[in-house]
Amino acid sequence: MENLWRIATGQDPNREDYDGIEFWSNPERSGWLTKQGDYIKTWRRRWFVLKRGKLLWFKDQAAAGTRGSIPRGVISVSDCLTVKGAEDAVNKPFAFELSSSNYTVFFIADNEKEKEEWINSIGRSIVQHSRSVTDSEVLDYDHRR
Repeated sequence: MENLWRIATGQDPNREDYDGIEFWSNPERSGWLTKQGDYIKTWRRRWFVLKRGKLLWFKDQAAAGTRGSIPRGVISVSDCLTVKGAEDAVNKPFAFELSSSNYTVFFIADNEKEKEEWINSIGRSIVQHSRSVTDSEVLDYDHRR
């Protein structure tokens, strides 16, 4: 039933979002987080993998460790602007948020240490994979002369 809902609402990630990323091998960070749903705002515990600028999640750890498995979702951290604590925003301990100009996703870690480690890892990945100058900010000096 859940798979039908995910397909009907377009929640299955596009293969291009994670193609070429061997998420089952040597991730930068992996572990359990609780994530708030995009459409139905329930909280679900998922296994997360951070690798090569992508934050992927799976129903469980076994699915993430299997070559050829399909993640339940993917966030490209290069699109994100901030990652920060969000206990006050969701009124839950160990909460943090990952935000882009278009969306904010909320997560809950198991404890304060895990929360800080995820924030630090995702923050490093944002810096590593973001472009310092966006295409719209590039000036064409040849045409300005």
